[in-house]
Amino acid sequence: MKNKFNLNQKVILITGAAGGIGAACAKEFYRQGAQLVLSDVSAEALERSAAAFDPARVLIQVLDVSDMAATKVAVANSIEKFGRLDIVFANAGVAWQTPKTIATASEEEFEKIIEIDLLGVWRTVGAALPEIVKSQGQVLVTSSIYAFANGVLNAPYAMSKSGVESFGRSLRAELAGTGASASVLYPGWIQTPMTTVAFGANATASTLIEKAFPAALRQLITPEIVATAVAQGLSRRAARIIVPRRWSPMSALRGLLNIYTDRMFDKREDLQKLIKRAENEAQNT
Repeated sequence: MKNKFNLNQKVILITGAAGGIGAACAKEFYRQGAQLVLSDVSAEALERSAAAFDPARVLIQVLDVSDMAATKVAVANSIEKFGRLDIVFANAGVAWQTPKTIATASEEEFEKIIEIDLLGVWRTVGAALPEIVKSQGQVLVTSSIYAFANGVLNAPYAMSKSGVESFGRSLRAELAGTGASASVLYPGWIQTPMTTVAFGANATASTLIEKAFPAALRQLITPEIVATAVAQGLSRRAARIIVPRRWSPMSALRGLLNIYTDRMFDKREDLQKLIKRAENEAQNT
């Protein structure tokens, strides 16, 4: 086992840093002594996120991860300020705000999610990777429990997160022996604006989750819990960071459980009616 990877004095670039998991991780990394490059699409939100930090230890970068040239500039600016880059955390992500089926999704809406959630990860990592290898650092990519759960009414998000998982696993294998490494983060349902749709804001989606998932898996956790798990995972260069851990058996047994869950949607009329209701609601919005 490799020596513990101490975050103190490490330079960490985080995309999607203005809220949710990204902001919580920034606070935890800062607490442990890291120097931060915080990036997101909103300058105002980034300023709020960084307000409590020493400016000498933080660089703010307004960044749209759909732009590779801008992403490379953000990495270059990080090197200019701090002289190195030890960790890149490709965390930026979006989901649609109205649950819908693939048949009711617009081309623009569907592809925007793929562009940010999947290709944005590739661009972030691709731009930073030479520096990460140079520093024998780490890559962390945010996947999701949707990498191994059925993505019904959330297909582009689930499609992206499955791809991110595969990307992270491939990269870790390719980095083996270089001194650098890659990890995949699998958050469950977290208390962020993204999850409000499925937990109260949309009655149809909320009912579907209630019927399709056991109560233990429907419990929301805070971004701060994720941040603690992420810091611990990075400290030991973990291949997988699954939080909360109650999702781990579902990941390990996905080959069997996916057969069951897919068949459940094939057979249960109550779930089929909810999916059709969501489809009709999306068409009428």
